[in-house]
Amino acid sequence: MKTVLLLTLSNTFMNLAWYGHLKFKDQPLWIVILASWGIALFEYMFQVPANRLGSAEWSVPQLKVLQECITLVVFTVVAFALFRTPIKWNIGVSYTLIVGAVYFAFKF
Repeated sequence: MKTVLLLTLSNTFMNLAWYGHLKFKDQPLWIVILASWGIALFEYMFQVPANRLGSAEWSVPQLKVLQECITLVVFTVVAFALFRTPIKWNIGVSYTLIVGAVYFAFKF
């Protein structure tokens, strides 16, 4: 559970670094790049321990599939909170297929 929590925190910072700057399009590019790098530092502070802990119980491919699923959930929350982006049916289907990938990665 620690791995999932740490990956969730990591992905929150990652999504803010990758997409948060879009709220500040009037700022110079170099400023948003530096801000994104600063935010990304916190991403790595959670991601590295998450993968270290997680590798004790899961394979590297399992960790990656889990991380991608968490990324989608966090991205959906960030996209809605920052940009009011709704989830359309095709995105819902895409997410469902990725959750299926997590199932198969951990089941067999």
